[in-house]
Amino acid sequence: MDSDFMQFMAEALAERGLRVGRFNFPYMERAVTEGKRRPPDAMKKLLAAWEEVIHQVFRDLNSTQRLAIGGKSMGGRIASMSTHLVGVNALICLGYPFHPPGKPEKLRTEHLSDIKVPTLIVQGERDTFGRKEEVLAMKIPRRFKKKWLSDGDHSFKPRKASGLTVDDNLSEAVNSVACFLKALD
Repeated sequence: MDSDFMQFMAEALAERGLRVGRFNFPYMERAVTEGKRRPPDAMKKLLAAWEEVIHQVFRDLNSTQRLAIGGKSMGGRIASMSTHLVGVNALICLGYPFHPPGKPEKLRTEHLSDIKVPTLIVQGERDTFGRKEEVLAMKIPRRFKKKWLSDGDHSFKPRKASGLTVDDNLSEAVNSVACFLKALD
């Protein structure tokens, strides 16, 4: 939640009139408290954390408001496994981890065909968790919208030789998310 990436995305989307909420998974909270990195919790605990947040936020929405969930990397993956919960209207994945780096045979895509809500995946073309050419060859639902960030890595950072900056790609990501969400209205 306190990463520069998520801080930038939240502020930039809020500037476009979108309400943004963020949270830390329990293992991240422990890492902050203990002052050292921690491995992620078991999938069951990660999913339970998302479910708790969704129920809490849904209670606070009025009947005209929509709830889009999402996240960066693992956060987006866990969100993608939570779209069936009551109140979820859309999904946004920033740098989805299609597979572990260097292990394209270990796909994390099995559940994607079960997602029924409008979905946007924003991905760097060079993301080691799923490069553009790899993802295009996968069986990803065609109804998903995808935004490819030019020469971007997992953090959307392009190489200097591309002539682009990370700010260029972050702005492109924000614009894509904002347009996607506003089109849902």
